[in-house]
Amino acid sequence: MVLLRSPLSPTELSTLAFPQSSGHPELITCDVAIVGGGIVGLTLATALKQSGLKVMLLDNQPRTAALHKRRAYAITLLSGRIFDGLGVWSDILPQITTFQAIRLADATCPAVVDLQPEDLGTPQLGYVAEHFVLAQALQQTLADMDSLLWWDRATVNTMERQTSGAVLLVNRDNTPYRVEAQLVVAADGARSPLRQQMGIKTDGWKYWQSCVTAVIRPQQVHQDIAREHFWPSGPFATLPLPDNRCQIVLTAPHTEAQRYMDMSDAEFLDVLDQRYGNQLGSLELVTPRSLFPVQLMHSRHYVQPCLALIGDAAHCCHPVGGQGMNLGIRDAAALAQVLTTAHQRGQNLGSLTVLKQYERWRWWENLIILGFTDTLDRTFSSAWWPLQWSRRMVLRLMRQQRWLKTIALWLMTGGLGRSPQLAVSERKS
Repeated sequence: MVLLRSPLSPTELSTLAFPQSSGHPELITCDVAIVGGGIVGLTLATALKQSGLKVMLLDNQPRTAALHKRRAYAITLLSGRIFDGLGVWSDILPQITTFQAIRLADATCPAVVDLQPEDLGTPQLGYVAEHFVLAQALQQTLADMDSLLWWDRATVNTMERQTSGAVLLVNRDNTPYRVEAQLVVAADGARSPLRQQMGIKTDGWKYWQSCVTAVIRPQQVHQDIAREHFWPSGPFATLPLPDNRCQIVLTAPHTEAQRYMDMSDAEFLDVLDQRYGNQLGSLELVTPRSLFPVQLMHSRHYVQPCLALIGDAAHCCHPVGGQGMNLGIRDAAALAQVLTTAHQRGQNLGSLTVLKQYERWRWWENLIILGFTDTLDRTFSSAWWPLQWSRRMVLRLMRQQRWLKTIALWLMTGGLGRSPQLAVSERKS
């Protein structure tokens, strides 16, 4: 059960360790203000728990909303080590799936590739976690964080810079507040109002595809296998979940994806059965279908004075390969490390001298993964015969050459780039 701190009234603010200027409860000061209470924002707050910094977490949604979100994510080995370093992995691991194989296939080509733990030299290849499991564990550990002021149902209207830091104008319960912080962290999603307000430009494009997602339950046991089956219309991913459930992510051109949404449940399950080649037996639809368009987006800068972007506010990628959430988790761990070190050295958290360390760390690493997912989607979402022949030849080579499997797994499991200190050594618990 999650222990959630009840909303604080203005008169209760004086009991917190946050100093208030001139005795006015409308003015609140902190060291770091995190805007966005999704998984990435919660991860950053948790990573700052032992930093000695005073943190304010602002989210426009109620906290309980995250506990009802049923979307699932592929979680890399590195993200698992980060959660372990945060002390929440022991709560998460029993509720998620550890997959022992990744199966790659291209349409009807018989050259199916099974990636195994021995190809990487690890006990497993990754995990699949539902949103509410991650949120519950992170919320639980934040419930006793004395240096955290957590406001849900709070709307951030504007951000202003001052010589001493930044000021957020916030509305909560129809009451305006001024939040002063050395640093504001935007974890407020791909359409980040803070990023747009502060004029940070982005590069990228919207794909010609949309994704249809749902949770199904097959008749046959899914055997903890994660599947990525490429078709000319787009990738078709299957993520194994507990209780023999699977989340499917079916990528297709917009009109085709909408047609899948308009089908009856029986018609849609028949389409999935054909994609699986009748290998999983009869299929049951556990959750309603949902549709979302996909895009590639990369912010030209992750930082400005007194502002840092993390997660989807900084970058978005195609869901092929399951990298999006993991990039945000790494952002949060990296930024927390930079801020903790700066605080120990008595540096201003909002200075570009400090924040550029985070940007240099994560900008190029994220760009490489964005390029990897874009190339993967474009290469496999094509019926052009020279490209089709080339990619199937690569799959055949992967069946014979373990080093190719190792390189693919190294990218997919978070091996690229610098690891945060949180993930350097996994706990033995």
